[in-house]
Amino acid sequence: MSLPDHIASRLRIPVIGSPMFIVSNPDLVIAQCKAGIVGSFPALNARPAAQLEVWLKRITEELAAYDKANPDTPSAPFAVNQIVHKSNNRLQHDLELCVKYKVPIIITSLGAQEPLNEAVHSYGGIVLHDVINQKFAHKAIDKGADGLIPVCAGAGGHAGLLSPFAMVQELREWFDGPIALSGCIATGRSVLAARAMGADVAYIGSPFIATKEANADSGYKDMVVNSGAEDIVYTNYFSGVHGNYLGPSVANAGYDPKDLPEADPSKMDFGSNDDEGKDDKPKAWKDIWSAGQGIGAIKSVEAAGDYVARLIREYEQAKAELK
Repeated sequence: MSLPDHIASRLRIPVIGSPMFIVSNPDLVIAQCKAGIVGSFPALNARPAAQLEVWLKRITEELAAYDKANPDTPSAPFAVNQIVHKSNNRLQHDLELCVKYKVPIIITSLGAQEPLNEAVHSYGGIVLHDVINQKFAHKAIDKGADGLIPVCAGAGGHAGLLSPFAMVQELREWFDGPIALSGCIATGRSVLAARAMGADVAYIGSPFIATKEANADSGYKDMVVNSGAEDIVYTNYFSGVHGNYLGPSVANAGYDPKDLPEADPSKMDFGSNDDEGKDDKPKAWKDIWSAGQGIGAIKSVEAAGDYVARLIREYEQAKAELK
């Protein structure tokens, strides 16, 4: 595993819980880390901006207390996602707080920025950047990112169209650093498959929507439980960037999931400026619910720790079966 040892050694299974807009919160992050995987959240989920320091203080203090009480099974590190796109007018403020609290892992999206990477490196943190193709992957590494998150076909939220087999294969031709693979991973067997493919860790988001700790509407959680791969719609209509959404939520908002127009990419909307409700268009992910194609493996709403424990059992069983 090419993740730094101080991170890899604290994972009970090679998994990062991906940051989900609105859904990820301190309760979920803390539960994920205590269960033995990297927990993460988007900085923009903490609103107003001053709330971010409250979240960072709580997470660091609760995990430190847990580690003191459980020295033989300490918590996994946590991560914060930063949207680097120019529409995010909070980036500098949020980055300064991450530096103050020495967040172990920063996940960057929608733009690679050398000053951000340097700031994270100044205290020993690492930067993982999500990408959908080789061009953006090269750009991220050239600008100082430590690792890559290939967001492949079928991943929840903003995602690309490339097969994970093709994407990881081509990345490994030139990059030997950390890779966290995203796209339809929902079982321990698929975590092992990601490792066999050449990834260091699996990057799992959608299954955590249907957990008790997630900040998701009960209807959203139930829809994840009751939906499968064929219910996922790939469109750029709601945010300006192509992503995967639950078709039933699109229909509930009054749209035909099979007949959505193309959006203007120059008018991207990531909810970074607290402008919800200024027009009549449904918001991703407030009204239009995101999920990936792997949700068919999710059969009930459960505690995050229970889901991770199941992943670990499945992972170990799959490894044993291959011996």
